[in-house]
Amino acid sequence: MPRGRLRRVARHRVDRAAVVLMHHDDRMSDFDRIMWVIEKNPLLRSTITAITVLDRTPNRARVMRRVDRATRTIPRLRQRVVWNPHSIAPPRWEFDPNFDLAYHVRFASAGGYNTFEDVIARAEPIVVQSFDRDRPLWEFVVIEDLVDGQAALITKLHHTITDGMGAVKLMLELLDIERDPSHEPDMPPEPDIVVLNQAQRFRGALRHELRRQRELVQRGFETVDRLREDPSTTTRDAVALLGSVGRAARSGIKPLSPIMQGRSTSSSLHTFDVRISALKAGARVAHAKLNDALVVAVAHGLGRYHDAMGAPVERLRMGMAINTRSAERGDRSGNNFLPARFEVPVAVDDPVDHMREMRDLIRRQRAEPVLSLFEPLAGAVSRLPRFVITNLFTAALSGQDFNVSNVPGADVELFFAGATIVSQYPIGPLGGAAVNVTLLSYLDTAYIGLNLDRAAVTDIDLLVGCVREGLEAVVQTGRKRTRSRSRR
Repeated sequence: MPRGRLRRVARHRVDRAAVVLMHHDDRMSDFDRIMWVIEKNPLLRSTITAITVLDRTPNRARVMRRVDRATRTIPRLRQRVVWNPHSIAPPRWEFDPNFDLAYHVRFASAGGYNTFEDVIARAEPIVVQSFDRDRPLWEFVVIEDLVDGQAALITKLHHTITDGMGAVKLMLELLDIERDPSHEPDMPPEPDIVVLNQAQRFRGALRHELRRQRELVQRGFETVDRLREDPSTTTRDAVALLGSVGRAARSGIKPLSPIMQGRSTSSSLHTFDVRISALKAGARVAHAKLNDALVVAVAHGLGRYHDAMGAPVERLRMGMAINTRSAERGDRSGNNFLPARFEVPVAVDDPVDHMREMRDLIRRQRAEPVLSLFEPLAGAVSRLPRFVITNLFTAALSGQDFNVSNVPGADVELFFAGATIVSQYPIGPLGGAAVNVTLLSYLDTAYIGLNLDRAAVTDIDLLVGCVREGLEAVVQTGRKRTRSRSRR
């Protein structure tokens, strides 16, 4: 095996070991609690779905053993949410005393002609369905006997379990770097089941809140110390923060698109494959990054869609997750990102100019001081009455026209229960938007999932074609630069 590949495999093994060592709090964070509460509005359901294509049908016994082992090493896969809507403390994660692996892992056929399109059709209702809140919040569906001997795996997790990058780490516990490993890990014991009574839960909630209040007081003292030590810098930071808050407050609550106004609980799913090197080559022409190129491709496509529908627009409002995983926080389960929403240009004809403008815009958004207020604001908002939280976020999230996410995946070939993973398509939640586009890299390919709200997008084929044209415009930018250099 080449030395470079050995290094990648070694890194993969380290990452897989880190999954088991990941820290799992016994309570949701304030942000996770908000995501849990706002699902009172079904338009704001938040699930992470992936459609994985396998080169063959995996062995059922190996599938069940591997998933069973993962549920014993990753607590969230055997835990349910226990909460009291009237409690000030976030919901607890407790092991489900009635956990049933067969409920969460199912085997089925795609139906129809057993093609990938039939798998997509089967996945569409799964994506929008809510979870049974009395059980752990995940499900796997293995689609067997597709054409050409292939199979598929539909995985679905609730967003309170983890974010996109966390989901990639979690899946590593289920996968192998060889088709038939010579050594099968031992089966860990089942976790101890402890069902708390109401008095124990009340005492736990009280301890949680006392600890949280002490942390808030400590932060207050630290702020006073900074003001005393460097008043001018602290004052400038405060002024910048107020300006940032003002910009965030001016963000509208209605979509900017005049034609993508409707919202529903029905999704239309579509997929694209693009070489990562081709997207990066296009981005390099504008001294931009892969994420900038992805956003421009989507924005370019949505701009074309509006033009073709006779409703041209200059800007649309985008939602984007800003990753906050770091050396200090990278081992924590749950969500480690900040949600940003801002207007982006969609009517720039030249892809290079578009990427440059988008690069600078996204860079400014990542540096917005208001993002530093997210955690304390989430703590305050999460303690409001449930209907108030739901109404607040329904108004805010329904004003987003589209969401874009970019999740780095594995750079080595992976296997699931003896089957080679051929491709992996991520399906992000709409979360009140009309369109969600998520990219997941695997080996040398960017696998892109497109989730469309059927009530918002009235000409689905046209929009899919326009997004494809947007991706091609970015790719062609890189090809033109390559051809230009080759002539010199």
